[in-house]
Amino acid sequence: QVQLVESGGGLVQAGGSLRLSCAASGRTFSSYAMGWFRQAPGKEREFVARIRGSDVLTFYADSAKGRFTISRDNAKNTVYLQMNRLKPEDTAVYYCAAATCNTCPYEYWGQGTRVTVSS
Repeated sequence: QVQLVESGGGLVQAGGSLRLSCAASGRTFSSYAMGWFRQAPGKEREFVARIRGSDVLTFYADSAKGRFTISRDNAKNTVYLQMNRLKPEDTAVYYCAAATCNTCPYEYWGQGTRVTVSS
């Protein structure tokens, strides 16, 4: 069982930055593929970014490219999402997810952290 705990959400003005963190349990965190998703009010959950285990390749939604950076610190069992130049449309609950291998589906989800971007 993998537990994920997100933190770092909050209220920020448009153009500002936030860094989200997701702390994971589990002995083999370095092999997990980790993802960030978000769900805005009245909308479906959508993919934001992904970082693979071992080779740490990263992938981004078009809406995140050039503004968001996903990274991981395997020594701390933590994955981050650095969000810059935030826009009001980035307002959502952000969720961390874990897959136990690069080709596995996401099996574990955090409880979410709320990000509100004011205009």
